[in-house]
Amino acid sequence: MEQTAILALLLAAVLAFLAPAPRRFLETVLHRRPAWILAAPPLLTAVFTLAAALAGVSGLPLALLILAYTSAPVLCAYAQGAGKVARPSALDFLTVLLLWLPLEFSAGASLIPRPAQGFLHAVAYGIAILLGLVLFVGFRSVPGLKYNLPRHARDYWLPLAGFAMAAPVLAVVGIALGFIPPPHAPTQSAGRMVSGVGLIFAGTALPEEILFRSLIQNLLMLRFGAGIRTLLAAAFIFGCAHLDNGPQPLPNWRYMILATIAGVAYGWVFRKASTVLSSAALHMLVDWTKHFFF
Repeated sequence: MEQTAILALLLAAVLAFLAPAPRRFLETVLHRRPAWILAAPPLLTAVFTLAAALAGVSGLPLALLILAYTSAPVLCAYAQGAGKVARPSALDFLTVLLLWLPLEFSAGASLIPRPAQGFLHAVAYGIAILLGLVLFVGFRSVPGLKYNLPRHARDYWLPLAGFAMAAPVLAVVGIALGFIPPPHAPTQSAGRMVSGVGLIFAGTALPEEILFRSLIQNLLMLRFGAGIRTLLAAAFIFGCAHLDNGPQPLPNWRYMILATIAGVAYGWVFRKASTVLSSAALHMLVDWTKHFFF
């Protein structure tokens, strides 16, 4: 129960920034007192340490590793100063890499017993997304993140249009590559299928869309323009992030190809919509369909 509460609190903190008031408050505070951002690493380290204790894991090396992990992107952003960003710098890209790559390669996994790794990885992922929002919404105030509630009717139908176009391509290519089997009737209960919508959206789709669309694709668009080459580059980065995912042998080039194709669809919806929730909804639909029908 305590572990679920920690994850729920992190999710609530992430979702809170969808509302204008928390975003404006954070931006005002951090622009007036930029040094306050330096409080984020110890606070987030304390959250992770509490979560680790609930999972029966303790140790100074792990706490110091989390402190170093949260401090590196904060110091990188702090070196540039707070304020509205017109054109992202190389340090902005480095900040994203410092948030993403340690999680991608499961840094520190050897310090955590296997039974606790899944839970603590989810906590670390939540901390990373929350810290990314604090840095790029509040401290650096990067435009175009689209981390807000839907504003237009197209925000609701774009995920459905993207799914109608992308799903047949992903299914045909996935079956041809041997990544997925032919489609089958669902074998799990209706209740699990319904609950899967929320779990996939909150646990996978939204965090990945914040990272790969609001941050990576958006920074590329601000730096290099919003053309097709930027869209393809962002999709390729998204695809490469799946090379170390199973179930096939690693590097999983099949998954990379499918994820790159999906990344094009997610990126297209992100460009057309006014909110990252639209690309997250498409992402959820694709993952949900794969999980229950393939």
